[in-house]
Amino acid sequence: MAAPVRTLCCAVLRLSSRQFSTTCGVQAGQKWRKEQGLARSGTEYGPLTDLPDWSFADGRLAPLMKGQLRRKQEREVLARRIVMLNSEVDGGMEAWSKKQEEAKRLEEHKKSLLLKPKGKLLMKKTSKS
Repeated sequence: MAAPVRTLCCAVLRLSSRQFSTTCGVQAGQKWRKEQGLARSGTEYGPLTDLPDWSFADGRLAPLMKGQLRRKQEREVLARRIVMLNSEVDGGMEAWSKKQEEAKRLEEHKKSLLLKPKGKLLMKKTSKS
């Protein structure tokens, strides 16, 4: 008797105009958090993940947990990479500006090698100026 009821329920669901959502519940609020400048979820960074869970009674901090150590190392690696890439960009900008200055100097040198006006052309040019 259970099999006919099951097929009946499946047939009713297929014929129903109501749709079921299969999206993940973890994404709830993700768009709003990004718009507010926060992490995608509440467990990526912040005081709940970065600060220790407990401390000693005399005020000493608790040793860091594995996840906290891993996140700290990941941040250090990211910071080193940012510094390295930033120095590469600075070096590239310096090389580009030197190249632009060299091209400008070469253009001025080429202009200085051009023939100068003489005679009547020189007199016309000076009278216009």
